[in-house]
Amino acid sequence: MPVRHFLDLSDAGADALAAMIDDAQRRKAARADWPKGRPDADAPLAGHVLGMVFEKNSTRTRVSFDIAMRQLGGSALVLDSASSQLGRGESIADTARVLSRMCDVIMLRTGDHAKAEGMAHHATVPVINGLTDRSHPCQIVADLLTVIEQGKPLPGLELAWFGDGNNVLHSVLEAAGLFKFNVRVATPAGYEPEAEFVERARAGGAQVSLTSDTAAAADGADVVVTDTWVSMGQDHAHNKLAAMAPYQVNERLMAHAKPDARFLHCLPAHVGEEVDEAVFEGPQSVVFDEAENRIHAQKSILLWCLGRL
Repeated sequence: MPVRHFLDLSDAGADALAAMIDDAQRRKAARADWPKGRPDADAPLAGHVLGMVFEKNSTRTRVSFDIAMRQLGGSALVLDSASSQLGRGESIADTARVLSRMCDVIMLRTGDHAKAEGMAHHATVPVINGLTDRSHPCQIVADLLTVIEQGKPLPGLELAWFGDGNNVLHSVLEAAGLFKFNVRVATPAGYEPEAEFVERARAGGAQVSLTSDTAAAADGADVVVTDTWVSMGQDHAHNKLAAMAPYQVNERLMAHAKPDARFLHCLPAHVGEEVDEAVFEGPQSVVFDEAENRIHAQKSILLWCLGRL
C-alpha cells in the first residue's frame, strides 16, 4: 500500500475523513471517565512510535498528539530546532530519512509548507502536517467533529469566518468543498484567503462569499469562527490589528447568527482582540470541547495514515 501522508484534507478525501470522524466519536465515547493516559481497549498502535518535529511553538498540537499515541497504545518523542540537528542545518530530506528508520509515523509543525512536502517526499513512513503557514488540517478534523457533536450536520452548514484569511481558513474552505457546506468569509481588504482554496471549495459544491460586511456574514450562521489576528512570526502587527478591529466576534455580531449557533476558535485566543470575553466564555462557545477533540481526531488520523482505518 502506498504511504498515506496527511498534509491537507484532500490527501484523505471526504469518505476517509467521514470514517475518521466516526471512529473518533466511537473511541471518545468508549473512554468516558477513563484516565487520560489509559490505552484504548484494542490498543491498535501498540509498539508504534510517533516522531514529532516542532519548528513552531505548540501547546495543543504537542499535548494532543502525545496523548493520542498513548491512548492508541503507542508512544511519542519530540524534536525541536533548538535541541536537534535541524537547528544546525541538517536538511529536511536527511531528517525524514533518519526518522523513517526510527519511527513509524512523523508529525511536522513548521512554517513553510514546502518543508512538509519535502518531509513527505523523502520519508518512507506517513507524514502528518501539524500546522504550516498554508494549512492546518488536523485542527479542522477536530472542528468538524465538534460541529457534529453539537448536532449540526455538515452538508448545508452555514459557517461564518471573521478576521484573517489564514491557514486555518484555508483548511476550512477545503473541508467545505469536500462536505458541501457554505462559508462566508468576512475579512478586511488585503487579508483574504488564497484564491486557490476559494476556487477549490466552490468547485466542490460549496458556496463561498467574501465580504467586508460582518453582519451579512454572520446572518443566519450555524457556526461562527475566528482565529488570532497575528500569527507566530508575522510582522507589521500594529497595522494588521488596526485593520482587523472591526471584525471582532462579540455579542452584537453573534446576535446576527442563529440562536443556537456555536462559536469556535482553535486557540490560543487573545480575548479582547479577535473575540470578546462575553462570547469566549459564553454558552455558545465550545472552544474547549474543540481543543479536547484534537486528541480524538488525531487518533483517527494516525490510524488512517497507518492503514488501520
